[in-house]
Amino acid sequence: MSDEAELRRLRWRCRRGMRELDQLMLRYLDGRWPAADETERAVFLRLLDTEDDKLWRWFMGRETPQDADLDVLVRTIIDLPH
Repeated sequence: MSDEAELRRLRWRCRRGMRELDQLMLRYLDGRWPAADETERAVFLRLLDTEDDKLWRWFMGRETPQDADLDVLVRTIIDLPH
């Protein structure tokens, strides 16, 4: 799959149906994905497989992911510039 096709597919997967989540996911995709290594990209793909209600609780700080890698990525996304 070409890089452009992969980005389009990921952009679609970042659409969560909740504007705030969409913005957070797309902020990562646009701002950090291009420079991310394969390990971080794999963690982001796992994050995309997470249910929206759980993502919302994580990003709002109401819960913390049990998985340390997901926790680091969630905090990274929260700290990305707007």
